Formats: sequence, C-alpha cells, structure tokens
Amino acid sequence: MKYILPIFIIVLFFSACKNTTEEKNTEVVENTEIEAVAPPITYPEGIQKLFQAHGGINKWNGMENLCFEMDGKNGTETHSVSLKDRRTKIETKNWTIGYDGSQVWLLENEKGSYEGNARFYHNLMFYFYAMPFVLGDDGINYTQLESAELDGKTYNAVKISYDNGVGDSPEDEYIVYLDPETSQMEWLGYTVTYTEKEKSNDWHFIKYSDWQEVNGLLLPKKLTWYTVENNLPAKKRNDVKFEKIIATETVLEPSVFAKPEAAIVVER
Repeated sequence: MKYILPIFIIVLFFSACKNTTEEKNTEVVENTEIEAVAPPITYPEGIQKLFQAHGGINKWNGMENLCFEMDGKNGTETHSVSLKDRRTKIETKNWTIGYDGSQVWLLENEKGSYEGNARFYHNLMFYFYAMPFVLGDDGINYTQLESAELDGKTYNAVKISYDNGVGDSPEDEYIVYLDPETSQMEWLGYTVTYTEKEKSNDWHFIKYSDWQEVNGLLLPKKLTWYTVENNLPAKKRNDVKFEKIIATETVLEPSVFAKPEAAIVVER
C-alpha cells in the first residue's frame, strides 16, 4: 500500500480576508460565536516517543502534501498525496489512479494496461511509506504488547486496530516494532482483510531502513518485504526504494486529483 517525470511545483494563490467592525450608535457589535475545537488526541507514551523520534506529530500535521517516486511492477510510479483529506494520484507511463475525495478512478493509456485492484492500491503504498505518522489518524486503538524478537533483535511493540467504519478495511491490524533505545520504527507487521472483511491471523512483515530527513520529518528510503514462517519474518523477499521525496506546507489544488473525462470510476 507505480516518461517524463512530472515536476511537483504547485502555485498557491492566497486570498486576503478583511475583518471589519461595525459601529452603530457608538456601540461596537462584537461577534461572540466561538468555534468548537476538537480536543487534542492523547497518544500512549510509546506512540508519543515514536512520533518524536521521527520529527514529531505536530510537524507532520503541519504538512499539506507528500510526493515520492518508487519502482512498481510496471515501472516508475509518481505518488502525490494531499495529506489533510488523503486525495491521491499515482502516475505511470501506462496508467493513472486517482482519488478525488469521493471516488477512486482509473485512466489507462491502453485498455488492460493496469493489472490489479485500483481501489485497493490507490493509497496502499502511501500508507506503508508514511508510517509511523499515519498511526496518528482518528479512529485508531493502541495496545502495548510485550517485547518481541524479530530477526535476532528485541523490540518494543504496539498493536494498532481501527474503529468500525474507518476506511475500506477497518479489520486490518498492524504491529509497529520500535528500537528500545531510539524509539525509531524498524519493523511493521500487518494483516490484509480487504477481500474477506474479517480479522486475520496471517501476518506480513516489512523492515524500514535508510531513514532520511525530509523537511524535519524522518522518512524511509527503503522498505524490505520478508517471507514469513510461523507468523514471523524469515528471509528478505524484495526491496522497494523511494526517491524524489517531498513534504511541504503547499496545498495541492483539487484539479490535481480531479477525474479525467476518459477515466472510469472504480467501485468497492
């Protein structure tokens, strides 16, 4: 959860707002309406340390977009994500997948050029890549687990589950494995429930490495999938490398994610 590469330069137009105060009969009319503010989310101590080790959840929440390139099975994929509403666009030389905020769409340069489930894939690699910060989303439950050993090293472990109705696969579960000294994330365990729509005990594992700083955030250069034996990682299977990573406060225009006329809507 991929030509001439697009340049992610978005021109942001600001509109100025002017506040005025009306006076009538020398009496100042004040607006006493108070906007409701949601209380801040309180994260468990282990998750707080995890976020801090990667630049801080407040720093992440200040970002508006995340863009990166990766090598997919059909060549280079360019991913653009609007972080606040998770609108998404994945571009390759043969096809483009987008999510405009309400529907997932697929545009193929040649019919049949995309193989797979576009709705399942539209945010899959973003979600894996943007760990651990996506673990700060609403509707998440955290469970501290006992220390666990993976590939000969002992880690602190936190299990992640979701409230009913959160996303397309609320039955998915994750376990994030933290270095006990640095609190940095090193492994992710996850289940896949998109098709069956029920909890699974079949765990998959990704190792995170080659962390780099991107605008104050610690993000990975490489994710390594492992084969699994007895629900534990066994041997390296394949690497996915990420390049041209951008995270900024620039708001991407809705037109970036708008469905082209020739694209089809991908149903659940």
